[in-house]
Amino acid sequence: MLTVESQSPDHTFLLGEFLGAIAAPGDIYCLSGDLGAGKTVFARGVANGLGITGRVASPTFTLINEHPGRIPFYHMDVYRLGGPDEMADLGYEEYFYGQGVTLLEWAGVVAELLPEDRLEINILQTGDDSREISFVPRGERYRRLVEELNRHVCAGS
Repeated sequence: MLTVESQSPDHTFLLGEFLGAIAAPGDIYCLSGDLGAGKTVFARGVANGLGITGRVASPTFTLINEHPGRIPFYHMDVYRLGGPDEMADLGYEEYFYGQGVTLLEWAGVVAELLPEDRLEINILQTGDDSREISFVPRGERYRRLVEELNRHVCAGS
């Protein structure tokens, strides 16, 4: 596990951007945190790291936004779902096991459907602009990803 202190939305964005820059097809990032914690700011950073230049907004009402980039980016917000049963209607398997990067906001709502291997990211608001961002790898791919993120953060980039 890696925990990073973010002192601003810009820093939160940059952490997401670095993760997007080192992302690989099939990656799954599961975000959790309270309303206003910065999940969408982080997601915008991931999108930017994937080379996506268009507007990236939380898909609260559409549930899934698809963005073309160097790797397709599937941004999901499952906050409004009643539970895992409603995910079947979205064809989630195509996203979870496809060739894009899938980022789920409020991933805990559908926890029982999540692949065993994934990166869990928790954003905790610690002040007006400060956040504590924890990266919990589930599986070897994500352990290596967190190690790379740790090297990047420790290097002060």
